[in-house]
Amino acid sequence: MSHFPINFDLALDGSSSECPGDPNRFFNRDHSWLEFNARVLAMCSDAATPLLERVRFMAIYSRNLDEFYMKRVGALRHAIESGTGVSTFEPLTPAQVLHKVRSRVLDLDGQQSHILRDELLPALSEAGVHLLEWTDLSESERAEAEAWFRRNVFPILTPLAVDPGHRFPFISNMSVSLGLVVRRPGEPETMFARVKVPESPSRLYAFRNGRRFISIQEIIEHNLDDLFPGMEILQVLPFRVTRDAEIEAEREDSDDLLESVEQKLKERKFASVVRLEVAAGASPRILRFLMEELDVGAEDMYETSGLTDYGVLESIADIDLPALKYSRWTPISPPEMSDDAAGNIFAQIRKGDILVHHPYQSFDLTVERFVKAAAEDPKVLCIKQSLYRTSGDSPFIASLIRAAESGKQVAVLVELRARFDEARNIEWARKLENAGVHVAYGVIGLKTHTKTALVVRQEADGIRCYGHVGTGNYNAKTARIYEDFGILTSDPLITEDLMGLFNYMTGRSRQTKFNKLLIAPVGMKRRFVDLIENETKLQRSGRSGRIIAKMNQIEDRSVMDALYRASKAGVQVDLIVRGFCCIRPEVEGLSENIRVRSIIGRFLEHSRIFYFGAGREEPLEGEFYIGSADWMYRNLQTRVEAATPIEKLEHRRVLWTTLEYSLQDVRQSWKLKADGSYERVSDAGIAPDDVRRLGVHQRLMNDTLAQLARSRGETETAKESPFQSSPQAPQPRRKSIRPNQKSPRRVD
Repeated sequence: MSHFPINFDLALDGSSSECPGDPNRFFNRDHSWLEFNARVLAMCSDAATPLLERVRFMAIYSRNLDEFYMKRVGALRHAIESGTGVSTFEPLTPAQVLHKVRSRVLDLDGQQSHILRDELLPALSEAGVHLLEWTDLSESERAEAEAWFRRNVFPILTPLAVDPGHRFPFISNMSVSLGLVVRRPGEPETMFARVKVPESPSRLYAFRNGRRFISIQEIIEHNLDDLFPGMEILQVLPFRVTRDAEIEAEREDSDDLLESVEQKLKERKFASVVRLEVAAGASPRILRFLMEELDVGAEDMYETSGLTDYGVLESIADIDLPALKYSRWTPISPPEMSDDAAGNIFAQIRKGDILVHHPYQSFDLTVERFVKAAAEDPKVLCIKQSLYRTSGDSPFIASLIRAAESGKQVAVLVELRARFDEARNIEWARKLENAGVHVAYGVIGLKTHTKTALVVRQEADGIRCYGHVGTGNYNAKTARIYEDFGILTSDPLITEDLMGLFNYMTGRSRQTKFNKLLIAPVGMKRRFVDLIENETKLQRSGRSGRIIAKMNQIEDRSVMDALYRASKAGVQVDLIVRGFCCIRPEVEGLSENIRVRSIIGRFLEHSRIFYFGAGREEPLEGEFYIGSADWMYRNLQTRVEAATPIEKLEHRRVLWTTLEYSLQDVRQSWKLKADGSYERVSDAGIAPDDVRRLGVHQRLMNDTLAQLARSRGETETAKESPFQSSPQAPQPRRKSIRPNQKSPRRVD
């Protein structure tokens, strides 16, 4: 069980319902986020997960934690320095939050070291894969490593001494360094020196058999005499720093947003240190020196008995050993396109909306193909697209440049402030501008987070518009592992909304009314609250209220209070929230009808799906939306977002099946408890061959394979597991999934 010791004094006897303004009704965002990462770490111990995937989850856990310190701990530091006190919605001061963060991270760091040392490394060794220390090497391996070091590493190392003539060197963010105390033989005076471990792609050296590895850091540590000939090396301490990545939002009077973001990126490079990680057993003398030079306190220092750089595990996870990884998955085309994958995509969209579900269905054969076809089609007059995060070798950029060079009008919204992707987005923006693309950077004061594209095409009966509205980024790489939905449509009401949305983002439009799309910040939040309130009214009138929402995280207090009111009225609310969740579920008198679960598994759950029963007994007659926004204040108030209704019955069935499978999952689901802790959803009482044991990802993969087999006229499909999901999607009129029934969510 994952547990954060949140010692809030919220009464669990129903008295909280009399205090709607009590800040204790919400969990702290940062504490809840750490519980999310604890669930990621728990995957490293999951015996049902392939070994190399468990190793990858450990690298993901560390990468997540790095970003947390750069973003959230940096923000807490700013709040402490500025004297920000307790707000009306947060019972803890920033200093108290930071203290609890440190306590939980130290606990998780200990768990990580234990899992690596006592579980993963022995299991890897048994599988013939070894992460070695210098003392583990044979004489021939040491000679091999030393020879490689002399050829490939030694020439790029620059030892930097610190003395009256040499200032303390700049330590770059996330870099691993060796701190040394050295002296000349026979002299009492010592000095400090620093050696930076090169940031090569792998950071591991693989011996000739390809299964035995040693970190470059370890090789350098045992060849320091080559760097300091004639000197005595008295002490060595590996250390790593994390710097604040918080950069202020641009000012409304900024003359040039691009230049402003570039300047902030330069400032980030030299930002203050928010975490100093050191190897266990560090010399107090070196520690004091580092803390003084880096201007960090004891509360910023973390001693670890594990690896200094867990990023090296990515190289081990990438080893070509299929038996130790998830089985290979190849996405398929959606049914509407599988009959003519090379045909005219615009003709296919005109037949009706196409719902795509990644990574089960192909991203490149749908969304990429849509933009590529628009770039190549001589009948296309204009392409508009928003880009928040895209891959380094983005096919979208190439298509948009080709379209502009062929004379088409191309307008692109590039969000320069996408955290940690700023430099890449600046590079793409300049390449697009150089090709003649109209590049805009969005609305001042707002981030452009919407996932939308619009194509204007000249056809025989006049101009027709085609659009895409999605839940995930236009990123070909993450689309293979992120779970997302999108819709390709020629619905004139939606494409008219998209025209208005792009005018809002590129020009001075302040359009507030849209036909079908929910747009933030102009109306999305109000509409979602209205939909929640409508379920509350239905429940109070004697009809069944029902809400199911799937998202990455939830934090907006207005939305959460609306959900509390719905719960108190008797509305059944299920929230599927992968990341942090600030709503407190299952508290009598406040939220006894709210249940929260989190799914961590093979694919990263990224789609946002919103379902409101609308008082209908038939679930598919309720209201369904997909979109780019979580129920967070930033998404609903300070970002440009879009959500679209899903209207076709067969598409609603796909969404309902996804929600149902998620609520039935007993393989990779966690339940949030009223005290803020999470526990694995139990599979007790469920038959060994029950499909719920497969988990949502495997069930949807099996359904996809069955769908492919049916499209080919086959009677059987390859099985990914000992038992198979039903090839037919669940029928929505089954008693188990009526809005007022509890069986889909009571499997735990």
